[in-house]
Amino acid sequence: MTENTTDTLSRTFHALADPTRRQILAQLADGALSVTQLSEPFEMTQPAVSKHLKVLEKAGLIIRSREAQWRPAKLQAAPLREAADWVEQYRKNWEESFDRLDAYLKTIQKEEQGSNE
Repeated sequence: MTENTTDTLSRTFHALADPTRRQILAQLADGALSVTQLSEPFEMTQPAVSKHLKVLEKAGLIIRSREAQWRPAKLQAAPLREAADWVEQYRKNWEESFDRLDAYLKTIQKEEQGSNE
């Protein structure tokens, strides 16, 4: 894995570590929204939401544009795909380990059944 990929993953996981930012991403999954719209479900100020947006933007999880007076934030899925791919490597390993454990437990059960008969 390259250093650039690691840095991208670090920024992605750092951004995803906060529940407020995860909620913001969930809101943006339905389409672009303004800071005002994004701040409605939270008990925090718009500047506080803007700080969360800056972290998400730095991680590449959102992009912000300007349309007249409206400055919408829009979800960018590529870093999420990269993080999912990284986690997937380990999921395969976990499943293989569980499969080996399952096979071992079945072997032990058969041996115990054979010795009890």
